[in-house]
Amino acid sequence: MQPLAERMRPTSLEDYIGQEKVIGPNAPLRKAIDAGHLPSCILWGPPGVGKTTLAVLLAGALKRTIYTLSAVQSGVKEVRETLEMAKKNRMFNPQSPILFIDEIHRFSKSQQDSLLNAVEKGVVTLVGATTENPSFEVISALLSRCQVYVLESLESKHLQQMLEKAIEKDPLFKSKKIDLKETDALFHFSGGDGRKLYNLFELLISSENSDKLEITNALVTERLQKNLALYDKDGEQHYDIISAFIKSIRGSDPDAAVYWLARMLVGGESLEFIGRRLLILASEDIGLANPNALLMAQTCFEAIRVIGNPESRIILSQTVIYLASSPKSNSAYMAINQAMDYVQKTGNLPVPLHLRNAPTRLMRDLNYGADYKYPHDFPGNFVEQNYFPEVDQKPVFYKPGKNANEDKLAKINRDTPS
Repeated sequence: MQPLAERMRPTSLEDYIGQEKVIGPNAPLRKAIDAGHLPSCILWGPPGVGKTTLAVLLAGALKRTIYTLSAVQSGVKEVRETLEMAKKNRMFNPQSPILFIDEIHRFSKSQQDSLLNAVEKGVVTLVGATTENPSFEVISALLSRCQVYVLESLESKHLQQMLEKAIEKDPLFKSKKIDLKETDALFHFSGGDGRKLYNLFELLISSENSDKLEITNALVTERLQKNLALYDKDGEQHYDIISAFIKSIRGSDPDAAVYWLARMLVGGESLEFIGRRLLILASEDIGLANPNALLMAQTCFEAIRVIGNPESRIILSQTVIYLASSPKSNSAYMAINQAMDYVQKTGNLPVPLHLRNAPTRLMRDLNYGADYKYPHDFPGNFVEQNYFPEVDQKPVFYKPGKNANEDKLAKINRDTPS
């Protein structure tokens, strides 16, 4: 017997639940489908929100052949064989078939490169599914040829619809008397993941021998808690633990940071997800207090992509301890935030004439670049001049943090001859 999630998989776009911003009435992808057109695209969203289902339904709505590859199980050879089949298909069907690649973020650069020519020439319409940010995981040449549609975690109203549909239509459930008295616990444990909701619901129903069942939060918690993993890398706890991890490093507690790192590693968290968070933290929370932190985080990220498990745990531990033990400063983070707020409020202030580029005679005649003072012509490679747009009061964005490294930077600025 198929799992409930498979038995309840929708067979038409009208039965598809959720993602109204992408496929609802007047949504961009729905408009394209209604016009008989499907661009190559990337469906980006967390697990269990309907990416695979949507790809299949799009093919059905357009009456297109669909070829499916899993990035986990397929290599360049399988990609090329599939593209050959697609070319033959075009001989009998003027519309390009759909090539659906699940977990496309797991494809290597060479695997993604092998798709470029076929996508560019319209041999296939690519539909990729990913749980990772495609800006990081999909090569730019391929990403530039695709629309990116963001799918969101399912809301409570969507999860409610799914449960009601299962109770009403599933052959095993519709003969039972199931009363959804309370659903908060079920929705909490599922974390906006429709597939997980169905799996938990099926587990709950199968654990009861009676044909009459009242669903309450207490019953759900009692039945399901002992069956749940200690770390759910796709659900709410994923965000709680990464939050604790970041705050422990920011708070300079290496022991706590390594503990939360261990929780993620034991739970099967993506190494690259952890690496990316360390890269961000190295600038946001350590910044100019220790510029080497960013180099350390970058080296760590590159290393774990090459090494993989289990040895990457050592590289991550070294980096986490170093970052947690480093002096902290958010001065660069605050400076760019304040500068961007200032730009939003003041708009496009004109560049002063002496700072403008002057590649043509006309521009020089208009005094572009005139009166600019070249700092290297002056003592200490410094000369006093305005580098800001003409405003009544020049704002100050960068305020050095109180740490040894930024004290040195501040001293250099103070001691620069004018």
